[in-house]
Amino acid sequence: MRDFHDLIVIGSAFGGSLVAMIARRLGRRVLLVERGRHPRFAIGESSTPVANLVLEELAHRYDLPRLLPFAKWGAWQRTYPEVGCGLKRGFSFYHHRSGEPWRRRSDRANELLVAASPSDEISDTHWYRPDFDHWFQREAVAMGADYVDETSLEQCEVGADGVRLRGVRHGAPVAFGARWVVDASGPRGFLSRALGLPESAWTEFPATQALFSHFRKVRRWESVTDVGESPPYPPDDAALHHVLEDGWIWVLPFQNGITSAGISASPAGAARYGLAEGAAAWRRLLDAYPSLKAQFEGAEPVREFTHMARMPYRCEVAAGPRWALLPSAAGFVDPLMSTGFALTLLGIERLAALMSGGPEPDPGGLAKYAEATHADLDATALLMGALHRNLGRPAAFQSLSMLYFAAAIYSETARRLGRRDLAPGFLLRGRPDYWDAVRAAVRCSLDPSAPKAVLHAAVADALRPVNLAGLGNPSRRNWYPVDLSELFAAASKVEATDEDLRRMLLRCGMEPTETLPGRGACLK
Repeated sequence: MRDFHDLIVIGSAFGGSLVAMIARRLGRRVLLVERGRHPRFAIGESSTPVANLVLEELAHRYDLPRLLPFAKWGAWQRTYPEVGCGLKRGFSFYHHRSGEPWRRRSDRANELLVAASPSDEISDTHWYRPDFDHWFQREAVAMGADYVDETSLEQCEVGADGVRLRGVRHGAPVAFGARWVVDASGPRGFLSRALGLPESAWTEFPATQALFSHFRKVRRWESVTDVGESPPYPPDDAALHHVLEDGWIWVLPFQNGITSAGISASPAGAARYGLAEGAAAWRRLLDAYPSLKAQFEGAEPVREFTHMARMPYRCEVAAGPRWALLPSAAGFVDPLMSTGFALTLLGIERLAALMSGGPEPDPGGLAKYAEATHADLDATALLMGALHRNLGRPAAFQSLSMLYFAAAIYSETARRLGRRDLAPGFLLRGRPDYWDAVRAAVRCSLDPSAPKAVLHAAVADALRPVNLAGLGNPSRRNWYPVDLSELFAAASKVEATDEDLRRMLLRCGMEPTETLPGRGACLK
């Protein structure tokens, strides 16, 4: 192994390994340093259309064709069936009341289904991280990255000519040097500790805790309750959310028989269930909700429960001289709405652009990277915080969630049309017109005296310039399939013609056909 590298990447999960791959494609000498050993458990498992699109764009831009099949369910299953994966057709939400079984209502006021794709073939996915991360790490090594695992780093020295890292591997001291370092080791990771980086809290986000594990024999939700006729997609083939008064539970099934499940709870909820007690807390939680207990009847955890006593995290400094934190190391908000992968991949996109400028990053570029990373995280925390504080108010939660879905759909569409200038920043946070309206809606949602109609009107005002999917339409009764007629009707919002949209949809694997004279479309 060479003593001095152009770049050291700390952490070899998919994010760190992808940074290493891109650096190798740019001709850099790269060292990946891993504290543990693959394959190993990791949390954060659900992708989104924006995340998949950025992964696809990075693969094309940096000549990484072997990554492309991971962007869609169908291609993944044909190319890498041995890598654990779950089918994700959209987002499913079911609102529960303690002590009561969940029952379908004719107005569907206690549920929300938002489709992300019209078919399994081009669907999003859940990433079984033991397999997925290991694949990415091996790919980085195959491309020429040096790799050392089971290494505990202890010191970081930043100098005028580079960075020196010191630590221990198998009881022996080790030292590594590079021009600069990227930390992909997660919240409160190595550089945060070694450099004594300050931590701050989001005032708008509650101090949530989490408890989670992997299970076998989890029953499908549609097998224990009536989900209604012809939903937009099978509710279990999605990111399944059970929304409680003081927390929410995720259920993400993989095709290998494993299901990821856990709870993100408010401080009151964490105390109510005693989350620090692990398996006993999980049993108490299920006992409180009869339909959840039915879904997990007979389910067996395949690993110890993990309790996170402090889930939200924001490092005040995301980059400095000769070093940068991936967004996943600079901050963590919540698994709600699956924002983590998109934030990480957008950060990698920014770092890759810096790496393209030469073997050492420009200090001004690193400062801009840090600014954008914090802006994305702060916008996420603001909106997810409002959702968390309205978990017990289904109508408010559902209305606020439209702000996320509208921004995500608009961002994906604008990028696919080659109009990224229309969608600056994660969740459009670089568009003042949209985010001024989002902030107004969030303030309204946190005012207990505000009537429901006022919040709904505030959300409707925010949605108007960016809504491409008919979101918030009461006639939908909380079910939102992929409806291309809504997209064509809103073409002017993305400055597109009907032909622009048809070409975009064909590139995505969809074949639109006209259903209205001159406008609108469905799928063949």
